[in-house]
Amino acid sequence: MKFVFLSLAFSFSLFGQTDWLRWQKAEIKYSEKIDTAERNYSINGSNPFEFLLKASAVTYWFFISDVDGDNCPFDPSCSSFFLESVKASNLVEGTLMFADRFTRDFNVFNRSNYRVTKNRRLADPPEKYLLTNASTKVK
Repeated sequence: MKFVFLSLAFSFSLFGQTDWLRWQKAEIKYSEKIDTAERNYSINGSNPFEFLLKASAVTYWFFISDVDGDNCPFDPSCSSFFLESVKASNLVEGTLMFADRFTRDFNVFNRSNYRVTKNRRLADPPEKYLLTNASTKVK
C-alpha cells in the first residue's frame, strides 16, 4: 500500500505546475462593438406623435439598451421592433406589441419557434403580430 501511495504522489508531482512552466498570458477583449454610433439621439419631431415616439425610443436606448449591451437575441432589436411596430400600427398597439416582445426576450425555453438569421439572431419581425394581418384576424 505504501508503494501505491508513493508512486501516485510521485506521478502527481511530475505533472504539477512549476515556476519554470507558467501559464501564458491571454489577451482578452472585453469590449464589443455596439451600434450606438449609428443611432440618432436627436429629437426633432414635427408633430407631437413623432416627438413622443422618438422620445420614448431615446429613453429606452439610453436607460436600457446601452446599459444592457448587445444581448438582445432577436432581429430586429427590441428598440427597432418598437419603432417599426408603432409606425406599422398605432402608439397603443405598438406599445403592447413591444411589451409582448420584451417579455419574450427573457423566455429561453421558447427559442425553437423562431428562424435563426445569418448573424445568429432569432427572426421576429413586427409584421407577424399586427392585428391587420390575415393570420391573426378573428373570424
